[in-house]
Amino acid sequence: MKERFELAIQAVVADLFNQTVTIELTRPDEQFGDYATNVALQLAKPLNQNPRQVAETIADAIREKLSGSTKEVTVAGPGFINLTVADPELLRALDEPFTQTYAGQNIIAEYSDPNPFKPLHAGHLYTTLVGDSIARLIEAGGANLTRLNYGGDVGLHAAKNMWAICKYFGGETPEKLAEIDPEHRADWLGERYVEGNTAYEDDEAAKLEIIEYNKRIYGLHDSGDHASPFARIYWTCREWSYEYFAKLYEQLGVKPFNRMIPESEVTPLGLATVKEQLEKGVYTQSDGAVVFKGEPFGLHTRVFINSQGLPTYETKDVGLLLTKWQDYHFDRSLIITANEQSQYMEVVYKSIEQFAPEPVSRSQHLTHGVVKLTGGVKMSSRKGNTVQAVDILAAATTAAQKISDKASYDTVLAAVKYAFIKPRIGGDIIYDPLESVSLEGNSGPYLQYAHARACSILAKAEAETTLTGELDAAERSLVRKLTEYQEVVNRSVAELLPHHICTYLYELAQDFNRFYEHNRVIGDPRQTVRLALVRQYATVLHGGLTLLGIPAPTSM
Repeated sequence: MKERFELAIQAVVADLFNQTVTIELTRPDEQFGDYATNVALQLAKPLNQNPRQVAETIADAIREKLSGSTKEVTVAGPGFINLTVADPELLRALDEPFTQTYAGQNIIAEYSDPNPFKPLHAGHLYTTLVGDSIARLIEAGGANLTRLNYGGDVGLHAAKNMWAICKYFGGETPEKLAEIDPEHRADWLGERYVEGNTAYEDDEAAKLEIIEYNKRIYGLHDSGDHASPFARIYWTCREWSYEYFAKLYEQLGVKPFNRMIPESEVTPLGLATVKEQLEKGVYTQSDGAVVFKGEPFGLHTRVFINSQGLPTYETKDVGLLLTKWQDYHFDRSLIITANEQSQYMEVVYKSIEQFAPEPVSRSQHLTHGVVKLTGGVKMSSRKGNTVQAVDILAAATTAAQKISDKASYDTVLAAVKYAFIKPRIGGDIIYDPLESVSLEGNSGPYLQYAHARACSILAKAEAETTLTGELDAAERSLVRKLTEYQEVVNRSVAELLPHHICTYLYELAQDFNRFYEHNRVIGDPRQTVRLALVRQYATVLHGGLTLLGIPAPTSM
C-alpha cells in the first residue's frame, strides 16, 4: 500500500510540475492521518512557488487520482500533505506480501564463527542469534541464502590447547581422553586454553614450545596424519568441539548452517595467493615476514605470513573470501563479527581488492559491540573470566524460575534472543537476566504471552470471523497499526536490522492491550469483525517472532 501511494504521488508531481522526485511517505500521529509527505516543501524552491500553494495543488490531484483509495487528503502547516486511507484499502493492505528486495540474488551470510578447542562465549552467542535473525530477514526478502560458519581449527589458540592438554596428561597419550566426562568436554577444553594462554604470556620456554606445537598442527593438515598420538589427540578434541557446537545450535533453535568451513580448509589457497601476490608487489617483505602496507590507503600495516613462515589470520581470511567466491560466486556476502575486527577486516579486504576487486565490492562487514553483564563487566576468554553461551542461558533460566516455577525453555530462549536482538546492531549489549524474562516489560516473554493471550481469546469462540466493511474508530486504529507490519519488515530486510521488528511488535502488543481493555470482543455485536482482528494480530505476532527466531507458544 505505501509503495503504491508513493508511486502515485510521484506520478502526480511529474504530471503537474514535470519534476522527478522520490516520495518517502511517513507515518504521522494518527490524528493527522495514515501517511504524510513533505514533497511540497521540497518542490517550493525549485518551482519558486509558495509551498502551501504547491501542497494544495498536489492534494487536489491526489484526491482525484486516489479517489477510491483515500478517505481524506488534507494540507497542514506550511505545506505538509496528510492522507487518510479508505477502510477497504486499509483492510486489503493486511494481506500484502513482503517486498522481495533480494529476489533472485545469491547471498551468503557468515556468522557465529566459533573456534574449535574453546567453548562458545557470550559474544559468539550474540553473533549467532543476531546472525540467525538477519539470515531469516534475507530469506524473507526472497534471496537464495547460504548460511556459513567459519572457525579456527589451526593457529596459536589450538597450539595453546594442545600444549596444555599434553601437559595435563603428562605426555602425548590420546588414550587418556577417555577419562574426560563427555558432558564437560567443552569446559575442559576451555580450561586447557586458559592454561595454555597463560603459559604463552608468562613463560618464555612454554611460549617457544607452543610455537613448535603450532607448526606441528599445520603439519598434521599438510601430511594428513590421523594416526600419530599427537594427531589422535588433535582430531578427537576438534571433533568434540564440533559436536558441542552442533548440540548448542540445536538448543538455541537457530536454523542449520549449510556449511562449516574450518580455517585449515582455506589456508592453502590463502597462503598460495599471498605468496603469488608478493611476487606482484601487493604484499612486501618486512623483517622476515610478509605484510600488507595499508598506510597508502589510510589504513595500517598487518602481517600475513609471520617470520616463522606460518600464515596469520589475515592470510586465512584471504583464502576464505576467495573460497566463497569460487564456490558460490555470490551477489552479496555478509560477515557478522565484533566491532574490534572492523579495522582488521578493512586491511584484509583492501589487500584483496588489489587483485580480486569484485568479491570485495560485493562483501559487507556488519559489526556489533561486546556483551557485558549488568554492571558493565566485559568478558575475556584469554583471562579465564569468560561467560559462556550456556552461562547466559543458565542465568536466564534461573531468573525465569524466580518468576514462575513453570517457566519453559521456550521462555528462556525468548528472553535471551529478544534481549540481544532488540538493540540496534553496532553497540554494546548489557544483559540483565531478570529484565529479559519479565512478563511486563519490553521482553521476549512479554510478546510470547501476548501471542498466547490472543490464541486463548480465539479458542473461546468458534464463531466466524469476517474482516470487511466499515470499521469503528478503535478497530480502525488497530488495523492501522497492523498495516505497519509489512512496512517494518520491508525496512528491516532492506537495512538488515531486526531491531525494527522488536520495536514494532512491542508497540503492537501495547496497542492491542488498550483495544482489548476498552472493546469487548466475544459477545459483542461486532464479534465477527473483532475476532478477525484478534486473528490477524496473532498472525502478525507469530510472523514477527519467527523472523526473530523466537518460539510463539499458543499457551503459557
